Amino acid sequence: MLRKLKEECGIFGMYAKEKQQNVAYYTCVGLSCLQHRGEESCGIAVNDGGVISYHKDVGLVSDVFKQHVLDKLPNGKMSIGHVRYSTTGAPKKENAQPIVIRYAKGNLAVVHNGNLTNAVELRKELQENGAIFSSTSDTEVIAYIIARERLKTHSVEEAIMNTMKYIKGAYSLIVMSSQKMIVVRDPQGFRPLCMGKLGEDYVFASESCALDVMGADFERDIKPGEVVVIENNELKSYDCKNGQKDGLCIFEYVYFARPDSTVDGLNVHLFREQAGMYLAKQAPVEADFVAGVPDSGLDAALGYSKESKIPYGLAFVKSKYIGRTFIQSTQDTRKKQVLLKLNPIKTTVAGKRIVLIDDSIVRGTTITRLIKILRRAGAKEIHLRIASPLFVGICYFGTDVAKKDELIGVNKTVEEIRQEIGADSLEYLSLENLREIAKASNAKGFCEGCFTGKYPIEVPDEIQKDSFEKIF
Repeated sequence: MLRKLKEECGIFGMYAKEKQQNVAYYTCVGLSCLQHRGEESCGIAVNDGGVISYHKDVGLVSDVFKQHVLDKLPNGKMSIGHVRYSTTGAPKKENAQPIVIRYAKGNLAVVHNGNLTNAVELRKELQENGAIFSSTSDTEVIAYIIARERLKTHSVEEAIMNTMKYIKGAYSLIVMSSQKMIVVRDPQGFRPLCMGKLGEDYVFASESCALDVMGADFERDIKPGEVVVIENNELKSYDCKNGQKDGLCIFEYVYFARPDSTVDGLNVHLFREQAGMYLAKQAPVEADFVAGVPDSGLDAALGYSKESKIPYGLAFVKSKYIGRTFIQSTQDTRKKQVLLKLNPIKTTVAGKRIVLIDDSIVRGTTITRLIKILRRAGAKEIHLRIASPLFVGICYFGTDVAKKDELIGVNKTVEEIRQEIGADSLEYLSLENLREIAKASNAKGFCEGCFTGKYPIEVPDEIQKDSFEKIF
């Protein structure tokens, strides 16, 4: 299967000081900045005087939210939005978010970035007690548990804090009730989530780039295990971490987040540039120029060039109008899309020794094809440098790596991988160097499961993981 990793989802929320603001417009802008986190479906929900109106569909933000669609959404005091890739649940309209439910205590809308590791057992329990699901996403499971717990408590925030005792895994949430907005980050802080101010209005986003583009001031990151509640323009914060260890997904820095975002105090571009510099020290080679695989390898390539003093250049031109390869329905279509997306600059490549930088090798099929493209363009030597360690672990927390046999690094040595992909040399960033770069983050711990097979919390075994994928 020819594809890069599917990325995380992206969430956005706005709480306006004054009523009847065009919160849907700002949410649409925020989602557009988070589009890299999910190109499959998107949605926006608006709270107008306690009434929640929403629109969601399969497609990009620019396609789903044409002006006439945005105009149909009312002004209001609150709005939440979501862009999605399916890591749990099939890629269809029913699984688009926000999830909006109406229950005994009123209305509730939920957006979620992450993946629950105990979604299967929770869903089964809810169904046995009469719950009827309209989607196959684990976000609906979260919404149902919040609704259930709300019937036992005095407030929706209490219900959410009770829900946190049941759900396990990665969940950055924004929940909108009739009167309140509640923002939640799981105790490990697997997925990024930050807060800003646009004048007197509060804005929340998966990444800080969404705040920057709309002119909002970054305030701070939501802390792991923190629950932020806004009601009547007053913000309150609750700590529900309960002594659990941090576990920010380190792949947010390696690949998922946008370079202009700052995640838990560390700028993503600087992290990747540092990764390239460490690679140059760790794995030097004689070459004519350094090039990155667009777009995720470009920052590390710049760092490698700076440290090695080898000139930085472009090996590929990327078409901006071709969709991402892993979204396509067949492998043949995906292969054709790779050829359309990246075209080599033959006059630059021909007869040259190239240091090619990419962020990671997961399955190995994409980089194999890119190396073949460079060979056909006349490259003399291709020295591949990977700005992360060898990928050997599956992910339970929001990416689409479901089985170890999909990973080229599990059953092959580095030399065997080099031979298979056709590079003249291959080196990965060491785990020690990755950890050294990550020390600049405010996160006190990381999930490195994709590189070590060890996780911050207990995870399902392989059989449970396979069952999980089949059910959803």
